Amino acid sequence: MKILIADDHHVVRKGLTFFFANEETVEVIAEAKNGIEVIEAMERGTPIDVILMDLSMPIIDGVEATKRLKERFPSIKILVLTSFEDQEHVISAIRAGADGYCLKDTEPENLIEAIIRVYKGNKNIDPKVANHLFEHVNKEEADDIKALKDLTKREREVLKEIGKGKSNQCIAESLYISEKTVKTHITNLLSKLPVNDRTQAALFAVKHKVIED
Repeated sequence: MKILIADDHHVVRKGLTFFFANEETVEVIAEAKNGIEVIEAMERGTPIDVILMDLSMPIIDGVEATKRLKERFPSIKILVLTSFEDQEHVISAIRAGADGYCLKDTEPENLIEAIIRVYKGNKNIDPKVANHLFEHVNKEEADDIKALKDLTKREREVLKEIGKGKSNQCIAESLYISEKTVKTHITNLLSKLPVNDRTQAALFAVKHKVIED
């Protein structure tokens, strides 16, 4: 596996390079001290399998670099290697598209296993930060349920029709109301739900099985 080490600390990069020198399965093919250098390495066509990504870097940090890389090179595997273990950093990195999250105090053999895991297409989360993901998912679920309960009966009916992919005209005909009223209900439900547009509302309806009501 060919990896790129992205970290703004020279000592960390060299230390990891020295460590991997004795590993037959891993070859350090490039280094970067900020997010821009990581992106440039990918643009040059450097044959990278896995990127070890620090989060705190100048110019472009690890989260933003991960997001841009995943948008342009979706197949690249990114394993975050950082000292941050708070929920904000963990969730931000995962949302940006990171395939794994490891802390810098992880055991060397565990780091090798994590690299292999993400290389093979699996996810890897350090046990010390796993609870943050569960807490976040549980909170999101609770917020979604509360938002659904805040909808009026008619707004929920409109959401159900949106989830079925119907147009405003079709919704109006199904519910025996005017298109203007449909638009009003859509505006109201979008303001109540954790979504930004009609497409997200449709996905929300499917996710929470509103269309099965």
